[in-house]
Amino acid sequence: MIGKIIKNISNDYTVLVEDKKYVCKPRGKFRNQNQTPLVGDIVKIDVENQYILEILPRKNELTRPPVVNIDQVIILVSTKNPDFDTNLLDKLLVIIEYNNILPIICMSKTDLLNEKELKEIEIYKNYYQKIGYKVFFNNELDKIKEILENKITVFTGQSGSGKSTLLNKLDENLNLKTNEISLTLGRGKHTTRHTELLNVCKGWVADTPGFSAIDINILTNEQIRDNFVEFNLYRDECKYRDCNHIKEDHCIIKEKVNNKEILISRYNNYLKFINK
Repeated sequence: MIGKIIKNISNDYTVLVEDKKYVCKPRGKFRNQNQTPLVGDIVKIDVENQYILEILPRKNELTRPPVVNIDQVIILVSTKNPDFDTNLLDKLLVIIEYNNILPIICMSKTDLLNEKELKEIEIYKNYYQKIGYKVFFNNELDKIKEILENKITVFTGQSGSGKSTLLNKLDENLNLKTNEISLTLGRGKHTTRHTELLNVCKGWVADTPGFSAIDINILTNEQIRDNFVEFNLYRDECKYRDCNHIKEDHCIIKEKVNNKEILISRYNNYLKFINK
């Protein structure tokens, strides 16, 4: 029978076949083939002996969190406590774009902002929307519910941004564990211990372990450049076809930055990423 892996704890994989769940072990051949079943995999299973027999081809894969066959990633970013982190947001956007997955930005904790801080966040929100991203505040529950339907969605972002809290609001039956922010560290305590697909708003959602470090070293400088989406809008106007937008003359990207048409934080993060 064919089903979808919706949960993995240690070497136990929960496979959903139609409306029934089976806890299966992977066959030893996967180890020999250097393969590991992951949450989101479509697999063939031996129901009687509860073994995973075969992993069907994947359309995409994230290594951290380890989820496959993803339709979209909702990046939850805190606007305060912890503070808005453009570096982590842009790093996530580049990695998700590189994996050919749709990124969606969701900003949380805007209720903690004063009027000046909220205006600054609105500038960021408007810019990311201008370059093509869907951006929501986490209190826009109806809009978020709509985009979850019939999709496999990964929720990710900085620790303490409120991923589990938002999921609990989207579906009060989930009752996911949440912890208070660690004021000493300025970040959230990790509250999720395994990767699991949850049935939420007529779709599947991965609530994944919180993290604050993403390894961008897997990408070349060219791949990083090519996944800053707004650079691609203008790169044909650069003097050099393979312009890296750093020291080259007649670079339209640097002009757009100087004219404030490209967000300075985006460009500065780009320079940090390629100088890794």
